[in-house]
Amino acid sequence: RGPLYEVLCMQLLLTLLVFTFAGEACKKVIFNVPSKLEADKLIGRVDLKECLKSADSILSNDPDFRVLDDGSVYTARAIVLSSEKRSFTIGLSDRKTQTQKEIYVLLEHQKKVLKKRHTKETVLRRAKRRWAPIPCSMQENSLGPFPLFLQQVQSDAAQNYTVFYSISGRGVDQEPLNLFFIERDTGNLYCTRPVDREEYDVFDLIAYASTADGYSADLPLPLPIKVEDENDNHPIFTETIYNFEVPESSRLGTTVGVVCATDRDEPDTMHTRLKYSILEQNPKSPGLFSVHPSTGVITTVSHYLDREVVDKYTLIMKVQDMDGQFFGLSSTSTCIITVKDSNDNAPTFRQNAYEATVDENTYNVEILRIPIEDKDSINTENWRANFTILKGNENGYFKISTDKSTNEGVLCVVKPLNYEENHQMILEIGVNNEVPFIRDIATRVPTMNRALVTVRVKDQDEGPECNPPAQYVRIKENSAAGLKVNGYKAYDPETKNSNGLRYKKLHDPKEWISIDEISGLITVSKVLDREVMAPRNDVYNVTVLAIDQDGRSCTGTLAVNIEDVNDNPPQLLQDYLVVCKPKMTYVDISAIDLDEPVHGAPFHFSLANTSPEINRIWTINKVNDTAARLSYRKNAELQKYIIPITVKDRAGQSATRNLRVDVCDCTHPSQCVSTSRSADVSLGKWAILAILLGIALLFSVLLTLVCGVVSARKGKSFPEDLAQQNLIISNTEAPGDDRVCSANGFTAQTANNSSHGFCGTLGSGIRNGGQETIEMVKGHQTLDSCRGAGHHPTLDSCRGGHVDVDNCRYIYSEWHNFTQPRLGEKLHVCNQNEDHMPSQDYVLTYNYEGRGSPAGSVGCCSEKQEDDGLDFLNNLEPKFLTLAEACTKR
Repeated sequence: RGPLYEVLCMQLLLTLLVFTFAGEACKKVIFNVPSKLEADKLIGRVDLKECLKSADSILSNDPDFRVLDDGSVYTARAIVLSSEKRSFTIGLSDRKTQTQKEIYVLLEHQKKVLKKRHTKETVLRRAKRRWAPIPCSMQENSLGPFPLFLQQVQSDAAQNYTVFYSISGRGVDQEPLNLFFIERDTGNLYCTRPVDREEYDVFDLIAYASTADGYSADLPLPLPIKVEDENDNHPIFTETIYNFEVPESSRLGTTVGVVCATDRDEPDTMHTRLKYSILEQNPKSPGLFSVHPSTGVITTVSHYLDREVVDKYTLIMKVQDMDGQFFGLSSTSTCIITVKDSNDNAPTFRQNAYEATVDENTYNVEILRIPIEDKDSINTENWRANFTILKGNENGYFKISTDKSTNEGVLCVVKPLNYEENHQMILEIGVNNEVPFIRDIATRVPTMNRALVTVRVKDQDEGPECNPPAQYVRIKENSAAGLKVNGYKAYDPETKNSNGLRYKKLHDPKEWISIDEISGLITVSKVLDREVMAPRNDVYNVTVLAIDQDGRSCTGTLAVNIEDVNDNPPQLLQDYLVVCKPKMTYVDISAIDLDEPVHGAPFHFSLANTSPEINRIWTINKVNDTAARLSYRKNAELQKYIIPITVKDRAGQSATRNLRVDVCDCTHPSQCVSTSRSADVSLGKWAILAILLGIALLFSVLLTLVCGVVSARKGKSFPEDLAQQNLIISNTEAPGDDRVCSANGFTAQTANNSSHGFCGTLGSGIRNGGQETIEMVKGHQTLDSCRGAGHHPTLDSCRGGHVDVDNCRYIYSEWHNFTQPRLGEKLHVCNQNEDHMPSQDYVLTYNYEGRGSPAGSVGCCSEKQEDDGLDFLNNLEPKFLTLAEACTKR
């Protein structure tokens, strides 16, 4: 049980008390009141019907109090009870029955005894909290009387202490100030003036209960005061003027737009339940629009919207709250609806038939303008016309377009007309708009209007006409000169004949024909050869000019079709073939015929009048219509053969040709060329010269060695350490003290034949403290490189005393086996051109590069420095004697 329960019980006891006093109303009624009474304050209620039911007059003998018809007693002004009691009477009278009665009213005032808190109590003893906010509300814009009693706040602490009440919050100490107050002793809550709910919909007050010494008798009590709404605000449209658009010829139910209104009253109540309606439409008839009463959506209710009749409507819209009841508040707005244009009017011709004239042979000229009418909005796609030629223009002589500014149809001639073919032409013209016509088919309005245009062609004096532009004649090739054939024929369109026309040849590529100026006949000037025409074509074109008597002319083409004659035998495509034996057992040959296919393949291949040896070794067999297979027997020798072969076409035309076939020991035909060149017995003069130079070089080296041995025997000796040195490879080519000379005068050919000659020096050396070193080079190693077991030869291995010098010298047979194959390779390279192909007459240039050499010049392989002599060759060490003796025996 809480404070709310106790408050309800107290109200029930007061009601029973009033009812008890009402039972004795005619005698005496007692009210307990405070010592101070404010004006218009209810102090109690008496039961008038218990005393006199038929009373029609109620009067109080005390002007400070007034009595209402329901028995409520109010103070007429603020009263302060000076004594503990005050009384007055209420007079009741019934005029009909002349009955009068009085009710005695006693007001008693009991002083409130202050119950002080015991001084030993440090804290108030709070019982179980029982006070709670009673649901309280007040009507907005209330008419009073003010101050208006709202409710009474009571605290359970008042049973034990003297409690004083106070409030705070908006409406008390916050804006709006002093709107509410509470009696300090009784807890009665009052409102002092009217309130607007749209400004303040609820006031959250806080009630306090405290003792005289300032202690809180109870916790603060939230006290919400809700302001009850009153329908005091008119609904207002969101816009003063609405503007909508709707296409004409719209279907029923087409949405035009939406109107909307707002109401400041309390939402979700009857005060804000709005209803829309149309008060007025201008133009008034017929009614074309409706509005949904709840949503404000405006729709069409008729399909008679026609922009050409009315293009704008004005609606007066009304909105009313209280769901549209007559006592609801309302307001109005204006809605302007513009009807948009649609293509509901088809363009029409002003007349059904038109006429126009045009000169023949003229084109790209305007001959007629066709105006139309259209009621749709001007300069829109619903108004702009689109013209079409429906009939009569199958050959494309005419074109019709639209003038964008006037919307007229412009008819033009785009190809020349011929009066002799058509004197007049009839065209059927149709017109529609750029966008489709929207009106229903049920109206049976045609979507395309049609009109006839008659075009008359005016005759003109014309020149000759070359028709057809190309005319054909047939002549066999190899025809004799002087042959006459019908030529090109032009005609006069007026007379339809060729009389009076002259002909002239404008272009004849090979000057094969001539043309007669009067008759146009052509004469063969030279023998025609179909095969020499380029590009290959059976038609030979000649351009002819036809001229009338007035000098007007036309140009035509005479196409001479040259008929083929079997005047070309078939020819072999190959003249030299290589057969690698034994890998290849045959070789294929083919032929071609310059004549037409009717005189060409299939070909017949055969061996011509050959020797018995050719017939014994070679055979030929057909592969297809243009190829044959040449095979040899196993006993064929490796040599070159000349085989005559006859090829015959289907008409018997034949030719014989000698085919050179090289039977070679190779794996690919390209390898046979170098092999045959190197094995050829007859060498060229330059090849022989190269061989002689190589031999001279070899003897020069041997001669140098022998001279060294002889000089050594004469007693000239070299320092010991010079004999111990080895020959090294050096790439230094310029003269100087660091040059390394090659005593043998050449270096070996590398594996990839990158060197094309014998390169080296003869008679050059190194000066190093008066000592000279001689090298003999083998490949990329010196001839003196050591052949020690188990290690790689190095330069230092042949110097010093660790290795015997005799072990670092080649014997003659080793040197000979090393030089001879390389000399052969050099000779082979010298016999090739820049592309490494054999060439017997290839010339190599040798230059003389020094003087004083005992062997003379040997081309690029000789180098003699003027400062370096060869005297040291006469003083070679004894270890070269063995090699020199071997060379002498050789």
